[in-house]
Amino acid sequence: MNIHIIEKINEALQVIIKCPKADEEVMKLKAHIEAFSGKLRAKDGDRIFLVNPLDVFYFEAVDNRTFLYMEKEVLEIKERLYELEELLSQKDFIRTSKSRIVNINKIKSLKPELNRSMTAEMQNGEIISISRHYAKQLRTLLSI
Repeated sequence: MNIHIIEKINEALQVIIKCPKADEEVMKLKAHIEAFSGKLRAKDGDRIFLVNPLDVFYFEAVDNRTFLYMEKEVLEIKERLYELEELLSQKDFIRTSKSRIVNINKIKSLKPELNRSMTAEMQNGEIISISRHYAKQLRTLLSI
């Protein structure tokens, strides 16, 4: 990997990917880079917000609408969960149910349940459930 620093560049950060073909792996890398530098557009009524994804506690789909939950705010976004999975870093965000993606950096504690599911206490005190199917992936990601 090469990094070229150009001190007198008149542009914003620029990333160039050189590859023999734009396969699925390259497209995932592109999406990850775009998500890293990009902000999510969210709305609350007629107000539009630009949100850093790392400030989001979790995303949830409810009645064909997608919401992002921050420490004290809930905003609506146009992206669907499957689109967010492509945009967001898989090291920071993980699917925890069919209707939720969680920022693992905002998890305060985890509690295993009898049916092999889990509950997570978020840093804002909110308790969310993690389905049995996705709990296994979370345990693997966190090496627990």
